[in-house]
Amino acid sequence: MSDLQKSFAKAKLGKLPSEAPMYHSVNIPEEHHDEDGSSASSVSSTGTLMPSPTRNLFARRGGGQTTQSLSWTDFFSQELFLPEEINGIQIIHHVYLTPPSESGPLFVMHHGAGSSGLSFATCADELRKLLPKAGVLSIDARSHGRTAMTPKSKPFKQDNPSTGLAAQAEADAKIELDLSLDTLSRDLVFVIRETQAKMGWENLPDMVLVGHSLGGAVITDVAKKGELGSKLLAYAVLDVVEARVSVPSLIYEETEPTDPSRPWVWRTNLSATKPFWENWFIGLSRKFLDARGGKLLLLAGTDRLDKELMIGQMQGKYQLQVFPEAGHFIQEDQPSKTAQVLADFYRRNDRSALVLPPKVGDLQAAAAMKKGAGVFEK
Repeated sequence: MSDLQKSFAKAKLGKLPSEAPMYHSVNIPEEHHDEDGSSASSVSSTGTLMPSPTRNLFARRGGGQTTQSLSWTDFFSQELFLPEEINGIQIIHHVYLTPPSESGPLFVMHHGAGSSGLSFATCADELRKLLPKAGVLSIDARSHGRTAMTPKSKPFKQDNPSTGLAAQAEADAKIELDLSLDTLSRDLVFVIRETQAKMGWENLPDMVLVGHSLGGAVITDVAKKGELGSKLLAYAVLDVVEARVSVPSLIYEETEPTDPSRPWVWRTNLSATKPFWENWFIGLSRKFLDARGGKLLLLAGTDRLDKELMIGQMQGKYQLQVFPEAGHFIQEDQPSKTAQVLADFYRRNDRSALVLPPKVGDLQAAAAMKKGAGVFEK
């Protein structure tokens, strides 16, 4: 990150409301290149908690200004709580879901560090206007949103929207933080499979994975490992700024604040994730290019492209879409345009729309049957 970018970021942070302060200074690492030359910060998610004050963050959909938060029910049809016990921890994975209808695809959304599944709420709403049969599954990663973790010895208490978030955040803080790429990738596959079981789907629908920032690293890793098989049609990575629907899921009010004048704190301490930053992004460009399936990269600016991605783009290995008027949270700054790009991306990769020519063997068999029928008639 250049000095100009750092100064710009500080200026943005200075305009944030005092009742929801950022954690104390987070050191953003300088751009790191791995031995392949790919950039570890080309799609960095360490700035995911930086709203853009120029984007009318609290504007009503129909105009006007308000600070009243919106409910997730305005954007998704249901939420699921998916329990799991692993490594001595009870995890209740929380997801927002609008199931696909008929043979529609399922867009699986993974947010960036410090954010939540509601980061994709407005984009999901716009996407379904373009693809009414499509479904959207937007997850809360562990230590984010309403996904809860407790020691196995303690019973899990259902999250209460008014009081449970604070208690759960305090409980999460007592569990050793594990946000390694392998863990987050495993979690995503588990959530997809558990959603299938919960909804009683005989087979998984065709899927398009969509990841923002850190989420982009996770969905690329899942695509590279091939754990979803032929059901994965394609995957899209969004730039590696906030709206009324997503902000409430990022903060909570402390029951006993250390500073009574600042009772609101961020649910995810982003500085505590620093040990995982290199694990998330080193080698991401090569993995993105090598994984099977259609590839889409949405960026706020071409300065995010490293050498590998530039070469890959010139070779036509993936689709590139740039949103110069958007900030880091492309899907929130430009939800309609993002949804349109994703819808078009799906249509280009939709196998059901392909009309394949008949196989040579089938043509020969049909010809033989026709010839035989002619002999019989004679």
